Amino acid sequence: MKKILSLLSFSLIISVVCLSQNILAKVSGHVIDGSAKTIESATITLLRAKDSSVAKITAADKTGNYVFENVEEGRYMVSISAVGHLKGYSETFEISATNATVSLKTVELIPVSKSLEAVSVVGKRPLIEQKIDRTVVNVEAAVTNVGTSALEVL
Repeated sequence: MKKILSLLSFSLIISVVCLSQNILAKVSGHVIDGSAKTIESATITLLRAKDSSVAKITAADKTGNYVFENVEEGRYMVSISAVGHLKGYSETFEISATNATVSLKTVELIPVSKSLEAVSVVGKRPLIEQKIDRTVVNVEAAVTNVGTSALEVL
């Protein structure tokens, strides 16, 4: 009786271990900008396709390549963002037992240029300046003197 019970418990443990193994896949890709230059340090986000929730986040290396490892099976898509570029997305793909290594197409991000209409540089002197031979008090630098006359300041 003990042998049968131990054999049943051993087979139950083996079947649970076999069924609980998940497929861990690898997803890789490449990112470039509009002029075919690589974009380093772009933020790459692996999103679940059904609800766009974040599964993993990484950054592109110096050559614009990225890799996600130990990804569980399911449907995913990749979102890519970089400073000065519009956000880019990959096509949706599925990870399964037959498709454990996914290599995505190169994603091209479109550069966005922004220009300023006007720039004004404002410099302020400190309230008290220590010079070699004298100490200068700049009255216009004091907040309490705003809107007062010279006579009121003295």
